Amino acid sequence: MKFSLVVYSAPHAGEAAASALRFARAVVDQGHELYRVFFYADGVHHGSALAAPPQDEQDLLTPWQELRQANDVDLVVCIAAAQRRGVLSHSEAERLERPAANLADGFELGGLGQLADATAQSDRVVTFGGQ
Repeated sequence: MKFSLVVYSAPHAGEAAASALRFARAVVDQGHELYRVFFYADGVHHGSALAAPPQDEQDLLTPWQELRQANDVDLVVCIAAAQRRGVLSHSEAERLERPAANLADGFELGGLGQLADATAQSDRVVTFGGQ
């Protein structure tokens, strides 16, 4: 079965973010395909290379990057939501004349078309967080 995930909540805004990562790992551990993870709304903060959680909190950035590398999973950060929240790639920072970029390695900026594609290509789309 082919899955895609949509993550709406920030990395440390409750249990939804950690649940999304655990679910993603379970999908691949059970032999299913994880097609894409789409980070939307406050979920775009997962793609920030500048987040530095305290030592007593779980770092979710590295596990997402490891999951991507080991399983060739698309980690897509919504470009519109990211710009509003200051998560920028090098090209976007340059285009918007901002002094720095902070999109983490392994993540890419994309639009809602990639979410629509994930919905069309996947057997199941599971969402985490949100209102």
